[in-house]
Amino acid sequence: MVRLPSVGMVVWNEFIHDARVINEARSLARNGYNVRVVALHNPIKTVQVQKYERRFSVVRVWRSLRPSKYIKETHRKSMPLPLRRRKGSWRSVPFLRRSVKAAAYVVTHVRILLLLVRMRPKIIHAHDFNVLITCWIASLLVKSRLVYDAHETSTSREGYRRISQYVALIERKLCRKVDAMITTTDTRAKYFARLYGIERPIVLQNRPRYQPYQQSNFLREILSLNSTWPIVIYQGGIQQGRGLERLIKAATYVKDTYFVLVGSGRKKDEIRALVDTLELSSRVKLIDAVPLEELPLYTASATIGVQPIENTCFNHFSTDSNKLFEYIQARLAIVATGFPEIRKVVDDFDVGITVNESGVSCLSDALSQLATNKVLLSQYRDNAEMASHSLTWEAQEQSLLDVYDSITRKIS
Repeated sequence: MVRLPSVGMVVWNEFIHDARVINEARSLARNGYNVRVVALHNPIKTVQVQKYERRFSVVRVWRSLRPSKYIKETHRKSMPLPLRRRKGSWRSVPFLRRSVKAAAYVVTHVRILLLLVRMRPKIIHAHDFNVLITCWIASLLVKSRLVYDAHETSTSREGYRRISQYVALIERKLCRKVDAMITTTDTRAKYFARLYGIERPIVLQNRPRYQPYQQSNFLREILSLNSTWPIVIYQGGIQQGRGLERLIKAATYVKDTYFVLVGSGRKKDEIRALVDTLELSSRVKLIDAVPLEELPLYTASATIGVQPIENTCFNHFSTDSNKLFEYIQARLAIVATGFPEIRKVVDDFDVGITVNESGVSCLSDALSQLATNKVLLSQYRDNAEMASHSLTWEAQEQSLLDVYDSITRKIS
């Protein structure tokens, strides 16, 4: 048997909820590649070295200037703000706070680089722009092949507006140097090809692995939902541009229906405050992000999956996202914003309703229609059952293996 090259995947997260990277790593490991994922370490949430399965492991690097102080500092985040400032007044000085954050960012990238040099993988797989430069430098130092997996369009993305021109400049140069480029949708593949004058990247959608249908009352039990009303679920980041304020406002017009938001993010306190202001706490529930292996149990106990994302940037406009395919695997009817990639799935497989991304009324009307029309709801859920067999990670896995086979031939 031919020995396949080792692979070093790099992510700029703690590798807890990254379903896409887990699927890619497992596919490669189960087909003979030795895969190590380099991620970020938070001792409150993660272990530094973790074995997922045969040929697939994770090693995490510290994301602080002084790792020995990290646990103490993390615990202090739960302290009242005045106490924190008395013990470390530099945090109240914006310039010092930004300087320390920037220094920690650079040091963390150096740690990732040094780890990759020690690992000496034959193929380095950079997951998103955050780690592309570091992975490129490492590939030069250890003479590795480089794969760039653009999960997002970082030139037009929430939080990247101030640096978008620098992102484009760097990405343009490095995209032409990688051995293969992967992205998540056809719209994004066309965008990268036209913007940088490169060959169109391989498309691997954010699909989960196939899941047999399971009936579940999990949400009703853990949230003590006593009525038999339909449950509308949103799962994912509680972030800017996800349309969650509009969803909560729409809930006021969708009667006799529960709404459950599963996820974490910067806007969670704002969303919770809006729920309280609109006096919806009896029907709208918020749950923190849950482990990936438990998420299907939550999803399967809902009735309707919603994706009310807003057109705040091209990255949102060009998405389809994990949750869309997770809803289908759970056999839910779907209400989603009608962006091209989302519409392609929802309308082509007839699994729900796409709506205009502006205004509350169109979203509430669509949700009310599904919540009250049992025949239509059943039709969409039956169609989701059929779609669940084809919209899977397994159906596109070979495209990833083909990319790696091509690179492996170059190495040997």
